[in-house]
Amino acid sequence: MTGRLRRQLSLFAPEPIRTALDALRAALDPVQHGLIPAHVTFAREDELAALAVSDLAAALAATFASRARSRTNNAALTLTFGAAVSFDGHGILLPCVDGEADFHALRSEILTPAIAPEALRRPAAHLTLAHPRNPRAPGNSLASALRLATPLSLTFHEVQLIEQNGAAPWRVLATYPLHAAEPTDA
Repeated sequence: MTGRLRRQLSLFAPEPIRTALDALRAALDPVQHGLIPAHVTFAREDELAALAVSDLAAALAATFASRARSRTNNAALTLTFGAAVSFDGHGILLPCVDGEADFHALRSEILTPAIAPEALRRPAAHLTLAHPRNPRAPGNSLASALRLATPLSLTFHEVQLIEQNGAAPWRVLATYPLHAAEPTDA
């Protein structure tokens, strides 16, 4: 399948919670569930456009090495998500309610070599459970999503460089630990 090629950085929900989140996502939005596991989008394709993959790898390695030297938590990123909310019709997400400052600080460290600090966007960190661009699934209801116990605190130890070709499922190109280590290719 060929089509528009998209790349982004994502924080995949860690196990064992990813399994529970993906089971819920399968009921709320089977299309999105089939395209990508539960994740927080860290940087979109337009933000990565100015960085070659090799430059991105170097920026990530330098950032994570620096963070690992200066932090006792080995540079992991912890985000806490609140109760599900609906958006744009039948979209459903879990908003970040704690840790967003660290999320934006890490984004800034990685992306400002290619993007001027004043041009860097500040997207709200969140976990999308159902995307409104997909057809509304029979199981799509805010009531179903509200059964998920929140607040939900997730600690991310790595970031993934992922790619989508056209409408195909996203695939992992590389995984970068959020500490000083070599990336692993998928």
